[in-house]
Amino acid sequence: MPVDNSEIKELVRERYGARAQRVIELAPVVAEGHEHGDGCGCSVDAACCGPADLEHAMRLYSEGQLAGLPAESVAASAGCGNPTALAGLRPGERVLDLGSGGGIDCFLAAQQVGDSGRVTGLDMTPAMLELARKNQANLGLTNVEFVQGELEAMPLPGDSFDVIISNCVVCLSPDKDAVFSESFRVLAPGGRIHLSDVLALTREGPAVADAESWVACAAGAEYHEVYVGRLRRAGFEDIEVKGEGVEFWDDGEKGTYTNTAGFKVTARKPG
Repeated sequence: MPVDNSEIKELVRERYGARAQRVIELAPVVAEGHEHGDGCGCSVDAACCGPADLEHAMRLYSEGQLAGLPAESVAASAGCGNPTALAGLRPGERVLDLGSGGGIDCFLAAQQVGDSGRVTGLDMTPAMLELARKNQANLGLTNVEFVQGELEAMPLPGDSFDVIISNCVVCLSPDKDAVFSESFRVLAPGGRIHLSDVLALTREGPAVADAESWVACAAGAEYHEVYVGRLRRAGFEDIEVKGEGVEFWDDGEKGTYTNTAGFKVTARKPG
């Protein structure tokens, strides 16, 4: 039975909101590096699509990147890659992070673009925005802002960003065409996107389709040709897909393969 798009969104909002609230409430424990969170808003046993604790985060981010960042922003991360590491961000650039969560990628981007640049984090979950703003205040960053909104209908002006980054979020959207269309609209001519995302490894895709599997970043994973086709129809060019070597497992018995993995996707809006 097909899952309704609104059901998927509400469940994603609920689970990630609960994740953020849990980090906020357990901040002292998280700061000590003892909290073992649930990956990607799923069950505790799920590998899902992101770091399940502070130790796992070190697999995606270097010690140098994490140094000085609030532990809460790291613990709240549910990413599958490190989009700022290869985005080649330059001082003065305007960056948009889709599904910014606790803000970790925004804070890393802010360091790279400097005071002359700006970073906007877009997230639909109020609790995540609360956590991100708390982390921002702790860091004293003035070149970062967080905006509430959905990826499919961004409350942002057109041609207003040079770079879009995202970390394991587009796979959660049941309407990726709208996400890429909106991304194209808000990017300035010549702008580029750098997405860390979960894609299916074969045309058949993951053999799951329920709402819980959407939250686990499995059901929404598409084969790269489908994903690239959506980007191309939105108007993007110079599209590249590269594997990041992160494979994922079902939230049932360990070893149940969901036929998905983490990938790096880049593209450019014509100038």
